[in-house]
Amino acid sequence: MKTINLQSSNSTKSHIAIIILAAGASTRMGTPKQLLPYQGNSLLGHTIETAIVSACKPVVVVLGANAQQISSQINQTSVIVIKNPDWYLGMGSSIRTGILFLANYSPTIDAAVITVCDQPFLTTKIINHLIAVYHATRKPIVACQYADTLGVPVLFSHIFFSELATLGETVGAKKIINKYYKEVFSIPFPRGVIDIDTPKDYQQLQTKSTP
Repeated sequence: MKTINLQSSNSTKSHIAIIILAAGASTRMGTPKQLLPYQGNSLLGHTIETAIVSACKPVVVVLGANAQQISSQINQTSVIVIKNPDWYLGMGSSIRTGILFLANYSPTIDAAVITVCDQPFLTTKIINHLIAVYHATRKPIVACQYADTLGVPVLFSHIFFSELATLGETVGAKKIINKYYKEVFSIPFPRGVIDIDTPKDYQQLQTKSTP
């Protein structure tokens, strides 16, 4: 097994952004899941706070459905909130919105972490681990592994930005992960399999212990 020196890689100055996808209409939940109460915050608020204290800058939140209602609950001044007018077309359109924003925001961004707002067990440690592994291995994609799959949160080098910006509307980041599988390094995130889509999911979350 290859040994990765994460300690030295953490000292490397990084220009890595994070895009939080929160544009969906929560049709299966019946109410905006972004605003569901969680740990004294909301699901989206928890994800934002987790991202803010990570090594990622800037923190970009992509909204769509219920954007006005949701944005009114985001009070962190260090967060950049953008709206995807085509949110109803699918996740790929929100990824494109976030990536195109970063392309115009700064030419010095080396990579971006893409994550979602409904993985309640996401931690700052997981985000920073993606970054540390990226610096240590120089693999252009670092993805989380859970339930025999690779998925979000996932870090993409800037070399994939143009391809991410041309994803089909209904296609997520997993298409790029699968296409360049040999270029992917994975880190374990067993509780990443838990996301909140339905009232039952949310009810079960209330009975689970915090990480």
